[in-house]
Amino acid sequence: MSEVTTASEGTRKPSFWYGLPVGYTSLDLQPPAERLVELIKRLRGLPDREREEADRALRLYASIVSQLNANRVQECALGVHPYDAGGFATSVFTVSTLPTTGSAKLAVAGLAGNVGRGIDDGVRPLELPCGLGLLSEKGVAAPRSSRRPELNDTLPTHLWQGVVVVAAPSAPELIVLQMVTPNGDAADDYRNILLGIARTLTFSDPARTAATGQADQPEGSIGAAVRNDFG
Repeated sequence: MSEVTTASEGTRKPSFWYGLPVGYTSLDLQPPAERLVELIKRLRGLPDREREEADRALRLYASIVSQLNANRVQECALGVHPYDAGGFATSVFTVSTLPTTGSAKLAVAGLAGNVGRGIDDGVRPLELPCGLGLLSEKGVAAPRSSRRPELNDTLPTHLWQGVVVVAAPSAPELIVLQMVTPNGDAADDYRNILLGIARTLTFSDPARTAATGQADQPEGSIGAAVRNDFG
């Protein structure tokens, strides 16, 4: 079990739950200060060359965490799975929330209406156990390194990106589930993983439901907290 909450509202109970498949490891987006202090102490004890490499890795981690938190990302999980073509396929799964100016359900319904009128290609509506959602998928250009351009020849040129958007039932927010992988020829598999996660999304506490036989009613802002019961 792992629980992800926003820094400002860490005492609020989770507002939604979802399953994370085998092969995914969550990145700690709220690392305790004492853990960072311990890492710094260990860095100081390393030989000069190893300390320099470890310091760069720590700074990169801190930069990534900062960017994810700034974009309301509440879960970031790295996936590694055996690949039919040999070796391993990699992916990144994130969960974030997006505030809306009005009803989140109306926002999703409006997007679904655009799909029906052929305005939004590449987007299709989803009937999920938790309600109406939307699936969007596309190929995007992979980011390139400007600091070390010699690495660009070894990096993927394109990524497959799949996104599922679901309306929060009692808050003006959208829940955004995103899967990204450089293994574009495995897009069907990763789409199925993303849809599988989306179908586990629930706004009722599974533990309370199992104990009482009755589903909890969601309360408060989705941005308050997230719980992953299978991560």
